[in-house]
Amino acid sequence: MPRTKEQYEAMRIATRNRIHSAAIKLFAKKGFAATSVHDIAEGAGISIGLMYRHYKTKEDLFNELVSYAATGLEKVIERFQSDESPIELIRQFTLEILNDFEKDDAFAELLMLMNQSSTLEDPSPQIQYLNEQSEVMFNQTARLIEKGQNLGQFKQENASEMAFYYFASLQGLAMTKITIRKRYITPSLKIVTAFLIEDDQD
Repeated sequence: MPRTKEQYEAMRIATRNRIHSAAIKLFAKKGFAATSVHDIAEGAGISIGLMYRHYKTKEDLFNELVSYAATGLEKVIERFQSDESPIELIRQFTLEILNDFEKDDAFAELLMLMNQSSTLEDPSPQIQYLNEQSEVMFNQTARLIEKGQNLGQFKQENASEMAFYYFASLQGLAMTKITIRKRYITPSLKIVTAFLIEDDQD
């Protein structure tokens, strides 16, 4: 019995998801330059021919993943611009990331891919946009910290330095998780935010 258009579309989406998953894992582990199309196809369990049907080049695939990451940053920036309590926004966001780290490697690998994209020479428009959104995200986080400081929720230190340390900590956790795998231990929300949140807010 011939497949329906819906079945073909479901198969196409499933294949692309497998490609995305394999590519993110490989880019995070080996880096963009050292990862080949053959590596990605093998990781996704598909033929190279099918791989090329979905993506003409490795760069096209990387740029699509980068665009996905940029969309995620846009949503976080919008969230950090809301009227919600700064301390609750930071707690919720941090806890979601820690839960993702605890669940599997996917989010840690995505953070590593984002970090790699910022170091590539001659970046594509998609990578340039991701880098711009990363800068906006950093600045918005510093403003959120300043707002929390004015409300007595956060410690009175330089807000930009605290924002930098916050993201460096998350990147460090992602790198550690990818590197040591099963030996990785997810720290508690309290430990990760201890440098930021006033003691009487715990």
